[in-house]
Amino acid sequence: MIVRTSEEREGILESGRRLAAVLSKLENMVAPGVSVEDLDTEAERLIRETGDTPAFLHYTPEGARRPYPASLCVSVNEEVVHGLPNEAPRILKQGDVVSLDLGLTHKGFITDSAITVPVGKIAKNIQSLLDTTRASLEAGILAARPGNRIGDISYATGSAFKGTGFSVVKMLGGHAVGRAVHEEPFIANDGHPGTGPEIVAGMVLAIEPIANIGKAAVIIAPDGYTYRTKDGSVSAHFEHTILVEENETVVVTRREGEVY
Repeated sequence: MIVRTSEEREGILESGRRLAAVLSKLENMVAPGVSVEDLDTEAERLIRETGDTPAFLHYTPEGARRPYPASLCVSVNEEVVHGLPNEAPRILKQGDVVSLDLGLTHKGFITDSAITVPVGKIAKNIQSLLDTTRASLEAGILAARPGNRIGDISYATGSAFKGTGFSVVKMLGGHAVGRAVHEEPFIANDGHPGTGPEIVAGMVLAIEPIANIGKAAVIIAPDGYTYRTKDGSVSAHFEHTILVEENETVVVTRREGEVY
């Protein structure tokens, strides 16, 4: 989406504020003994109570054989993205990490955000994976400014993992958003600077670095949605929707009190 009017700008900003508020409440729910299905149920309830719509529920991505059956993507440990919380019930336990990926539609404006949350105390190397993936997201956001190219975002997110021993998942990545859940262009999580479409003011982009503690290879489960690491290693995923403007880039899904 390219924002061209003040009404569109406010619609995207409000959608992002609402999504951030919901995601913060879900983050606070994460604890040992919590069911991933309960997280999905609460996500839908929170979105609908303010008159909005879960953007992922019944959405059918290109190539999918059926619509997505939940409001929230919940991916635990070796699950990379798009975990189905209401078809494979799972109880969170101490030491897990869980990715919460959520989309919200407010008056036709769609925003998308994800966080990976520790369940209690986690291993130091897993915490390092989370910290590095968050830093990668921030690097990508800084590269998203008018005159740069989409490849500059990819290069920034990928470079954050250099020398860390962690693996960037290159087959998955970010995308434009705003009027549909997935819009062009695709934003790879690693790439070459100065390549790809030019970034222009008004672009609404979802940047989402994804990385594994082991190798980068992923496989898709028989459910047709859940990606897992091929080697069973832990994965992390962080995402923000941003609005590129002439003088600044606004992180529209930034949560209150969020500090990286």
